[in-house]
Amino acid sequence: MTGGGLGRRALDWLGWIASPAMAGAAFTILCLGIVTWLPALAAVAFALNRWRTDGDTRCFTGVFAGWRRYWRPLLPHSVLMTIAAVIAASNLSFLSGRSGPLVLTLFMIHVGLFAAAVTYHLALAVAAGRHPSGSAADWRRTAFRLAFTSVPRGTALLGAAVAAPVFSLPIPAGPLLLGTTVPVLVGLLVADRP
Repeated sequence: MTGGGLGRRALDWLGWIASPAMAGAAFTILCLGIVTWLPALAAVAFALNRWRTDGDTRCFTGVFAGWRRYWRPLLPHSVLMTIAAVIAASNLSFLSGRSGPLVLTLFMIHVGLFAAAVTYHLALAVAAGRHPSGSAADWRRTAFRLAFTSVPRGTALLGAAVAAPVFSLPIPAGPLLLGTTVPVLVGLLVADRP
């Protein structure tokens, strides 16, 4: 292999780190509004899907371009889920200081609902990113099928959502830059499989 071929291959490999990191930086900026996480996540899926399928390396600006498509249809859902997450977190905080079989049951129900919500919303972002011209109802149906009709797909989505922030901890700002984009990439790969 020649030096030019090796250099090109190294740049391609670096692109697999740089493009998701740039999309993660844009996601972090868009999430400063706190309730804007779902449209921002869909915009990340939009930009990373264009990068994977069309070779568009403008992932940072692609997230902002995708944001314009998704903020209006997904923001109400995002606001409601942010409120639900705050309520669930306060319930978990309250239950963690108690003991007994009923408390343990309620605690585990909350953990299960949280896991299902993470899986579904990651699938919703992937569905929206893959089909940007679809309606929010179409995205929701596709997300439900992607997240819950196949155990391997749902497990891959949840596993990526949990593992990516943890494994990116050694990288400075890793959870901010890669903690959301790696699960989205896994979701896009999983959605490509029948």
